[in-house]
Amino acid sequence: MPRTIDYGNLMHRAMRSLIQEVLNDVEANGLPGEHHFFITFDTNHPEVKIADWLVDRYPGEMTVVMQHWYENLHVTDEGFSVTLNFGDAPEPLYIPYDAIKTFVDPSVEFGLRFETQEDELDEIDMDDEDDEEIVSIEVEEDDRKEADVVSLDSFRK
Repeated sequence: MPRTIDYGNLMHRAMRSLIQEVLNDVEANGLPGEHHFFITFDTNHPEVKIADWLVDRYPGEMTVVMQHWYENLHVTDEGFSVTLNFGDAPEPLYIPYDAIKTFVDPSVEFGLRFETQEDELDEIDMDDEDDEEIVSIEVEEDDRKEADVVSLDSFRK
């Protein structure tokens, strides 16, 4: 079998590395300006550590917000832990990067979305009125096809 470059997994690693770098900066210096994060993750991921009542309430995925109140942010090479406030009840969370489905900073219209084979392509409506720029990568390990090359010249003004 000929050797191939697995661009999908390489891109996923690069995107997770970007999240780690951003969180490292926030751990060291706090959130700058109006920056804040919506982080959606798989609550069933085997390495996620959250309270049982949160798993019961969010059995598939959960979105947390890091903005005004968060404590104890600790970033590692595998994931991050943080304490967030849920109705005036602080709860510690551990989220591995592999469990993250989306990472969005709406203050600067930036977002990352991690997709797998079982994700549906039409979950995000990317019409002209959508303010968020989301990088979407689909990894299909068994259903690879040749890439289509698109010239950007036709899109330039």
